[in-house]
Amino acid sequence: MAKLWEGRFSKALDAAADSFNSSISFDSRMWKEDITGSIAHAKMLKACKIIPSEDAESIISGLKGIYSDLENGKLEIDPKSEDIHSFVEAELGNRIGTTAKFLHTARSRNDQVALDFRLYAKAQMKAVEGLLHGLIVSIVQKAKENTDTIMPGYTHLQRAQPVSYAQYLLAYANMFKRDLKRVQMAFDAADSCPLGAAALAGTTFPIDRQMTAKDLGFANICSNSMDAVSDRDFVADAMYALSMIQMHLSRMSEEIILHCSWEFSFITLDDSFSTGSSIMPQKKNPDIAELVRGKTGRVYGDLIGFLTVLKGLPLAYNKDMQEDKESFFDCLDTVKSSLAVFAPMIASITVNKDNMHHAASVGFINATDCADYLTGKGIPFREAYKITGQIVHWAIENGKTLETMTMDEYHTFSESFDKGIYDAVNLENCLCRRNSEGGTSPQSVKRQLEEFEFSY
Repeated sequence: MAKLWEGRFSKALDAAADSFNSSISFDSRMWKEDITGSIAHAKMLKACKIIPSEDAESIISGLKGIYSDLENGKLEIDPKSEDIHSFVEAELGNRIGTTAKFLHTARSRNDQVALDFRLYAKAQMKAVEGLLHGLIVSIVQKAKENTDTIMPGYTHLQRAQPVSYAQYLLAYANMFKRDLKRVQMAFDAADSCPLGAAALAGTTFPIDRQMTAKDLGFANICSNSMDAVSDRDFVADAMYALSMIQMHLSRMSEEIILHCSWEFSFITLDDSFSTGSSIMPQKKNPDIAELVRGKTGRVYGDLIGFLTVLKGLPLAYNKDMQEDKESFFDCLDTVKSSLAVFAPMIASITVNKDNMHHAASVGFINATDCADYLTGKGIPFREAYKITGQIVHWAIENGKTLETMTMDEYHTFSESFDKGIYDAVNLENCLCRRNSEGGTSPQSVKRQLEEFEFSY
């Protein structure tokens, strides 16, 4: 196939070099954006009287035909093409003849690929936003079902204080809500039109950049032609947002894996999101959560690899920037596939409320409430903390809990204790009293849930 740039050269590109140089195998996924951008460019060339009106109409009609044929499978992309731009232009020439050669007036592949990539990134950030919304809905629904479900909250992976399972789930919902904002910011970063920058210095033709930007749905245009063709910050922003999503999915996966183990038994994964062993018939493995956790390293690698490609690049466009797409596509595909499987997995989880409550009833996670009780009796908190620590030490050695200690046993540590201590260390009371804004009480959690209805 003829090269768009072959006029300067006296011999064909080496076959291995040609294959190495080609990007059609991956940038072909941007064919819709490439054709859409070309149609907008042709409309502008016509409106600005840069090319004859009838030639512009022939180009636009030909491009629409290529779009339709690719969409319905009548046309296949030629893998021998150098890139998607070359394929579309060559196919257009096959259909309308030499008139197709007018299309590239006032345009370079440099601003063309930047346009395609920005259009593609915008569309994909909207798709990710939709998947994130679905995941948040799934988490919030599960939280609504468990506002009164008590479980131990952890710090350092040690039982710390009683919390509700709803409060626990909403912590992750908040993470993904922040991810939504990052994805929206990535969309905004891509929402400037580079078309008209040409190779790097703009063009001598009287083009209307605002027209093409508006036609393609961009908020504005890239204000500097050199930056327009060399900027890939919007890709880095998108990949960072995707990496954060995958990190949050990985953190939640880690706890799902722990919580469905026999050692915890807090939840049961549905069979449709579990696998078995080829040798151990009793096994029910959380492979989906493990794969999500494992794929996080891959997503991070895509981001770091891409940032390394950009490091030290001189202005303006360099062929190194062809390496932006494969890493972005892999990062995007990995996160989208993880989100797509995660939301229904969360919805299918069975919560083992009794096991959670039993785990919360041991481990002295109500010790802080004991110290708070003493502080309410006028004892400085630091002294109350010390007394409670001594009580816990004694109770462990004597096989007692704060609920089962007698009043005489309490009085050996402080005469300030009365029967009110038993209400103070009751798990349900411990939960309900934490009614501060953002706290874990059922009332506070319900307020958080109400806020969520309007925040995503």
